[in-house]
Amino acid sequence: MSFVPLIETLGRQAREASLTLATADSARKNAALLRLAALLGERAEIIFAANKKDLEAAAAAGLPKPMIDRLMLDGKRLAALAESVRQVAALPDPVGEELERTTRPNGLDIRKIRVPIGVIAIIYESRPNVTVDCAVLCLKSGNACILRGGKEAFETNTALASLIVQALQETGLPAHAVQFVPTADRAALEPLLKLDQYIHCIIPRGGEALIRYVADHATVPVIKHFKGVCTIYVDRDADPALAEKIVLNAKTQRPGVCNAAENLFIHQDVAAALLPRLARALGQKNVELRSDPAALALLKNEAGLKLVPASGEDFSTEYMDLIMAVKIVPSLDAAIADINRYGSAHSDAIVTRDETAAKKFLAGVDSATVYWNASTRFTDGFEFGLGAEIGISTDRLHARGPMGLRELCSYKYVIYGNGQVRE
Repeated sequence: MSFVPLIETLGRQAREASLTLATADSARKNAALLRLAALLGERAEIIFAANKKDLEAAAAAGLPKPMIDRLMLDGKRLAALAESVRQVAALPDPVGEELERTTRPNGLDIRKIRVPIGVIAIIYESRPNVTVDCAVLCLKSGNACILRGGKEAFETNTALASLIVQALQETGLPAHAVQFVPTADRAALEPLLKLDQYIHCIIPRGGEALIRYVADHATVPVIKHFKGVCTIYVDRDADPALAEKIVLNAKTQRPGVCNAAENLFIHQDVAAALLPRLARALGQKNVELRSDPAALALLKNEAGLKLVPASGEDFSTEYMDLIMAVKIVPSLDAAIADINRYGSAHSDAIVTRDETAAKKFLAGVDSATVYWNASTRFTDGFEFGLGAEIGISTDRLHARGPMGLRELCSYKYVIYGNGQVRE
């Protein structure tokens, strides 16, 4: 079965809706968001019924418990989802913001104005809250969106998408501003990735395999991060207690997320004194330490540790588990070089009291977010004060790091004249 006609229709309708949405005022967009928040409560039983179908199918298919948990929507999670929609409604509208203004000698008044990107396709897996999160962020920033969720949450996503459309219709915004691809068939994905005549940007959210597939096959620009290989570097002038606090938080507070630390690098001058302390603290949290030969030599007499020799791939692996690769480095320069070599340009941190060393690290590490004396776990739109995020980008064009409303916008130049002509 060919899904090309269906996908082309969705794209054309999204493009038409985007032109209307781009000039919609903040009051109208906020009204739609608040109506959606109300509908999530009013239609809760419909959502739960759809979610029950997905959960039963997931259990029958033998999906692991963590994935089933991500699929589940209960009263608490649905209430939190509705509250997140209200929070987006309360955020400042980025559309129309003046970024720069210049008056030329000939009198031309040139203004750089923030505008929506246009049509954004979001391709994602598992969690049904992504349907609402992405739709409301696109709506608030004036973008039409096409949502393509995973088969595991198809029934729940369909129910949520219908409520979003209802909110749009009831508040006078184009219903096609948010469209959900009405099939989980993988064959529908390929034409979506090639629809560059209507879609201006694709944002994949999910595992590395999905993101790489999208990046490899799309002719539409893709904003992405493949994985989160984040590193904590403990410098020779680190405060031991602070180092322990940050390393533990970055690794163990929630190990299965992209901003959790996967690597621990430590300066050779303090390794003998500090690494055993850090290793014991991690060991108490049941963390397995995949260590280079120098670290293994220091830790071999420590009781109760899960010690494994590090392989060549361990320092570039996203474990998303209670596993951490450990390496002793000879210098700050070596730490920076190894992070740039092994890391994924996501989030990396230095722990030190030396301001000069910290500034060198912050400038030299080529990642989307870099930290001095703080956990990498803060790489998140909400934690950055963006209100919400549609994803995290490790790209270098347009957007980098957590993507909030402003990152879902481009800009255009608006020029006011009074008869100027070019000589």
